[in-house]
Order: sequence, then C-alpha cells, then structure tokens
Amino acid sequence: MYFARYSGEHLCDEHFRASVEKRVRRELRKQGPFLREARVAVALSGGKDSVVTLRLLHEALGANPRIHLSAVTIDEGIASYRPPSVEAAARHCKELGIEHHVLSYEETAGVTMDKMVANPLRTLAPCAYCGVLRRRNLNEAAKRVRATHLATGHNLDDYAQSILMNHLRGDTERLARMGPHRPERVQPGLIPRVLPLRLIPEKEVALYAILRGWEFHDGECPYSVEATRGRFRDLLLDLEEKEPGTRHALVAGYDRLAPLLHSGSALRACDACGEPTSGARCRACVLVEGVGGRMPA
Repeated sequence: MYFARYSGEHLCDEHFRASVEKRVRRELRKQGPFLREARVAVALSGGKDSVVTLRLLHEALGANPRIHLSAVTIDEGIASYRPPSVEAAARHCKELGIEHHVLSYEETAGVTMDKMVANPLRTLAPCAYCGVLRRRNLNEAAKRVRATHLATGHNLDDYAQSILMNHLRGDTERLARMGPHRPERVQPGLIPRVLPLRLIPEKEVALYAILRGWEFHDGECPYSVEATRGRFRDLLLDLEEKEPGTRHALVAGYDRLAPLLHSGSALRACDACGEPTSGARCRACVLVEGVGGRMPA
C-alpha cells in the first residue's frame, strides 16, 4: 500500500500504477495536441526517470503510425559512471525496437567531463559545465534525428527545484525558457520540450519502475557532490515534509506565470556555433573557451 501525503490517497499496487499512467496521459494531452503527428526523441540516460518516460511514451504513442519515437543518449565522458547506463539504455531500445543514438561531449565539444574536471583552467563546479553541455547536446542530438519534439524525464522534484532555483536567483530568462514548450512558446533553433513526468514525484517514478520490473541504472555521478541543486533539493524536501503539496503548488504557480514570462523572452543564434541563445554567444561556447577549448560551428 502506497500513501501519497500530498493527496491523502492510499493506493494498492494496481491503483498506484494506474494513477501514474493517468497523470502522464493527462500531461501528454495538456502539453501536446501537437503529438498527433510528430517525431519525438526521448532523452534516455538509462536512469529511472528516462526509462519510465521512454516506456510510457512507447505504450501511449508507439502504436500511432503518425508518431515516430527514437531515443538519444548523451555520453558526458565519465568513465566510472556513464558506460553502464548507456548499456542499459541500449537494451531498452533494442527490446522495444526503437532507434538509439549516442552523442558525446567529446564529439561536440572536444572534451570529456573527466578531462574538464582535471583542467587547471576550470573555475566552476563540474555540474555548471555539464548541465550547459548536456542541454546543448540534447538539442543537437534531437536535430540530428530530425525530431519535432524532445521528451525529457524531469520528475516533479526536478521541475520544482528548477523553478525555485530560478526564482531565488531572479533568473527570469531561465524561467521563461523552461519546458514544456507549447506551440506559442517555441523558439527558433530550440527543439520543443515535452515533460511527461513533471507532476510525478521522484519516489513514485522509482516505485513505478520497480513495480513494472524495468531495469534502470541507479549509480550516482561522482561529481554531483558539488552540485548547488542539492541544497534546493533538501530545502524542498523539508518544505514538502512540513507542508505536503508544496512541490505541486510551485508548479501550479509557475504555469500561471509562464505566459507572462514568455512574452518578454526571445532567443537568437549564437555568433560562434549557431545554437540558440539569449545573448551574442551561448553559455556552452563561453564555458568551453574558458578552459581552452572551442565549440564547433
């Protein structure tokens, strides 16, 4: 029996799974009338969130001949962490008959995260570089497979943390660019994001994957201990414990604000590499050049 404190529901195995699936289908309908005909690339790391996203999208959309599903995996170049997850991702794709594409930092930026961390010119925490390069690589990978939409595995905890982080930093540009990207919010050069799990708590995603018997990689990145996000995660978990429903309230508030934020936000092509950015040069180019590298044009 599972107890969801934020809703007051007690759910058995069968009804818990049905609840997750119902909420995901509702999000797909809400986010994507455009999914009636689309090429959807799923950002597949091999972890629980991305595996559940891939599997549920395959169950919900796989039989529709007007929708093409593929998977893209980003290899950051972390020797002690990434290879097992790439292998897990490949096994899921093979089982489902889904095209699987891997794009590495080394290919797009000429550097691996292991080399980046060891670089004496590095001035920021590893996650600051990795997050920027991952977003850039995901957009590039989605373009390479001619995707019209990119589905990511961000769960409720991830999404609420991002909203809180950007609010507290006063970063309205990042708030405005957050997915899901509805038709009126699509920006030139940016593949629109779909977030099927954004209202499913992280704990429920893990439980759902276990109940369905789906293999996933649960290793922890060795560089994540320096991540700023960890402080926001702990803060939100404490707030959720004291005030159940805090995460859902943050998302609901953001959804009401998003149209206003978007009205003042616009992207342009980076002068150096051509990827979408709010300034003259994208953050990926700035960071890579800061450690002696260069993003390809």
